Order: sequence, then C-alpha cells, then structure tokens
Amino acid sequence: MVFSTIVFLCMFLPITIILYYVMPRALKNYFLLAASLFFYAWGEPKYLLVMLFSILCNYLFGIWLLRLGNGQISSGADREQKTAKIVVALAVIVNIGILFVFKYMTFAMENLQKLIPSLPVWQIALPIGISFYTFQGLSYVIDVYRDGGKSAQKNPCKLALYISMFPQLIAGPIVRYKDIALQLDTRTHSAEKFADGVTRFVTGLAKKAILANMTGALADSIMQGDFSVMSASVAWLGAIAYTLQIYLDFSGYSDMAIGLGKMFGFTFLENFDHPYIATSVREFWRRWHMSLSGWFRDYLYIPLGGSRSGNVYLNLLLVFLATGIWHGAAWGFLLWGLWHGFFVLLERFLVNHGKWKVQSGSAAKAFGWLYTMLVVVIGWVLFSLVQLDQVLDYLGVMFGKNAGGFHAYGIRYYLSNQMIFYLIASVLVCIPWKWKKPDGIVFDILQKILILGLLVLCFVFIINSSYNPFIYFRF
Repeated sequence: MVFSTIVFLCMFLPITIILYYVMPRALKNYFLLAASLFFYAWGEPKYLLVMLFSILCNYLFGIWLLRLGNGQISSGADREQKTAKIVVALAVIVNIGILFVFKYMTFAMENLQKLIPSLPVWQIALPIGISFYTFQGLSYVIDVYRDGGKSAQKNPCKLALYISMFPQLIAGPIVRYKDIALQLDTRTHSAEKFADGVTRFVTGLAKKAILANMTGALADSIMQGDFSVMSASVAWLGAIAYTLQIYLDFSGYSDMAIGLGKMFGFTFLENFDHPYIATSVREFWRRWHMSLSGWFRDYLYIPLGGSRSGNVYLNLLLVFLATGIWHGAAWGFLLWGLWHGFFVLLERFLVNHGKWKVQSGSAAKAFGWLYTMLVVVIGWVLFSLVQLDQVLDYLGVMFGKNAGGFHAYGIRYYLSNQMIFYLIASVLVCIPWKWKKPDGIVFDILQKILILGLLVLCFVFIINSSYNPFIYFRF
C-alpha cells in the first residue's frame, strides 16, 4: 500500500487513526501491530511470512543474549562472551542470508551463468521493504549484544511492532530500537503533537504527489528515450529532473513517515537535512539518508576500525561499496557507491595532506557546491539507468557525444511553462528557508487553511495522475 493513494488516505489511515484512539492504552500497541501487518500484507501477503520469520529470529537472538549471563555479557566470563559473539554472528548470517536470497540471489546466478552456461537462474521476487526491516532487526540484536543483553525485548509483540510499524516499514527511515524502545512502553499523545504530525505528513505528501511525480515524469520521458538523437542540454535536463525527483520522492516519504509517527505518539529521527546545499561530497552524505549513513557508520565503519585503527581509506571504501550494494542487485548500484566513495576518499586525503582547506568565502563555497552537485548528478545517472551500457551512452550524450548531430527534440519541447514552474518550485523546496513563526491565533488559522488547501491539491494530483511511483520501494 502506497501512502499517496486514495485507498490509504481515505480508508486505511482514517480508520486506523479512529480505532487507535478509541482503543484502551493497553491495547494500542497490539492494534497498531495488527494494522501494520495488514498494511504490509495488502500488497504482498505471501511475503508477510518472510518478515514474520525475520522478526521471530531476531526476537529469539535477543532472548538468547539476555539469558547469557543475565545481562552480564560485557563483564561476564570468557565462555559467555564467546557464546554471545557466536549468537551475534548467527544473527548476521541469518539476516544477511535472508536479504541475499531475496535480493541478490538472482543477480548472483545471472553473473555465474556467464561462466557456467548450464547453471539455471531462479527468478526471485523482491519483497518490499526487506532492506529496511532487515537492517532494523540486525541493529536490534547488535545493540542488545553491546549492552550486555540488558535491552532485550521480552515481549515479542513489541519487537514485532518496532520492526513492522507501517509508517517506516517499506521505505524507512531506518529506526534504531534504542531510539524508540521507551516509546513502545510509554509515549505521549496530544492534540498539538497530532497536528504537527498532520502538517508534516501533508508537506511530505505534497513533495511526493505534486513535485516528485511531475519532475519524475519529465525525467522518465527523457532518460527512457532514444539517446542517439538526444542533445546534451536535454540529457542534462533529464539528469537534473531525476536528481530533484529522487530527493523529493524519498524525503517526502520520510516526512510522511515522521508525520505518521507523531500521529501515533512516536518520534522518529530526521532522515534528510537539505543535502543539495552541501559543499562537499562528505557533507552530502552527512545530510542524505542519514539513518542509512548512521547505520553503516555504527555497524560497519566503526567495527572495521573507523579512523582509529586499520586503513581508514579501505574502511571507507568498504562502507561505500556496501552502501551501493544495499540499494540494489546491479552493477550500476555498486559503481554508484564506489563513485561516491572515491570522492569521499579523495576529499579526506586532500584535507589530511593540507591540500584542501575548508573555506568560508562565498566563491569557495560556490565552487564546492558546483563540484559536489556535478558528482551527485552524474552519480544519479548511474543510479537511475543501472545498466552500464546505457549509463555510458547517456553520460556520453551529456558531455557532447551527439554535438552537431540530429536531435529529435529541443529542450523547449520538454520545458512547458507549467514544467518550468514545477522545476523552480522543486529547487526552492531543496533550499532551507529560515523564518520566525509569527505568534497569534490568526497565523495558526491561516496555517491550518494552507495545509488543508495543500491536502486538497494533493488529492487533485493523485486522482488525475496515473504516474505515482515510489523510487525506494525497489530497495
């Protein structure tokens, strides 16, 4: 079920909210769990079993760690510590194994078939959200191990709710158990918090249903066209449109998830911080998909040694390799991760050797921003097209391959006045705007009217548009 659909907005969400708030406090978690399982099963009922199996395994691993030394793993005997490490290793094998089978098995067999032609290839469908709920389950077990088993959740329904909660289930953000563990037991519900949630949800919905869909339609019309008769300006327009689409799509979903969380009393951490204003690739990754970046930092980069032990450049390279692979089973995703990793390593090397100093001047910031956006936009071409032959052809067009040749359509063909408006609006949304909220009831009323009007506009776009994909659903 997609947030930006009539079924979700007019049926599932209002019914769920009403029933949730009339439920006794003791039953709220159980009802929200049932609603979340129904939400997931709506589109793929057979894959609900995969998620439930993942939840059961991680619950048992947590209980196992709890019973090893009764919360004294970190200070207990060597035998308990060794056993705890074995439990964590099993948790990693099981979680990554599930992810590999459903996400990477077909890709691996396709590549092996090139070496062994007789090898069959199993076409295994990808369950929605498996990358997100697998990482959440894995982080839970690792955190339980790290604190000596003290945080293990004894109630399987509460752990199931943490992993399957529908606001963040299928496209994040990746929520850490330690960040909402207390909220599973006790959380506040208030009219103010609910209203903030509605505002955040509608804002995210507008990002997705209006701006992401419009820029996405433009990107698809160009990037799925014939590259041999495409001009460089049109190719750049397509890449920029996709750059806007993926941010508005994913950050819009995160906004909706955070808003929905507030409606049910939960507070999720932010997932984006205006990444397109970054003046370095390192800064971009501090602002983009922060829950994923933080996950790899805490559960891969630091365990590898981080910047304190081992080869920091190798550690970073492995992190970005894993980041690329996490996004999909294709060489384009792997190269996208390595592409960003190369520039992060380059920046770190130049800073460490005094060749690059952080500048505060406007000219230096402008250069840093242009360089960063060039890296990001080219990277999104890899991410979007995935197939290496198509990527090379498209990048060739962007950098003048078809200069002087026949061009089927000029840039003005794609840039109607309406599309120019949506592109400008999309760019403005990518920029942080600082302003002081006026006090008084008049402004509050105007704000509520604006949000209501924006919601109505979203309905108009959703009803009248057949183009409504969520890019990150495939991850």
